[in-house]
Amino acid sequence: MPRTLTNDADRVFLPICPEQKAILLRAAALVHTDLAEFVLQHALSAAEEVIEDAGRVRLSERDSVQVLELLANPRPSNTKLLDAGSCVTRALAIVTCCRHA
Repeated sequence: MPRTLTNDADRVFLPICPEQKAILLRAAALVHTDLAEFVLQHALSAAEEVIEDAGRVRLSERDSVQVLELLANPRPSNTKLLDAGSCVTRALAIVTCCRHA
């Protein structure tokens, strides 16, 4: 049976089996807190880690060296890059102009 969290105002309902609840209660007791605080503290910690990881790019050592090399010695701009830059510059000029109108 899949586990789901539902938001009902300020409450969260989490169906768990008795064995899982016993484990959570034991862990909460070991850190001298109640079940709700234990679950909230650890769920928030895990959520923050997931959010942080989602915004991070992981590169292999080889790829990291390649990125650093390209930053230190960028390739010359080609026609497509220059055209794209011109398009962005024109688009930004239009947006800026519209804001002041």
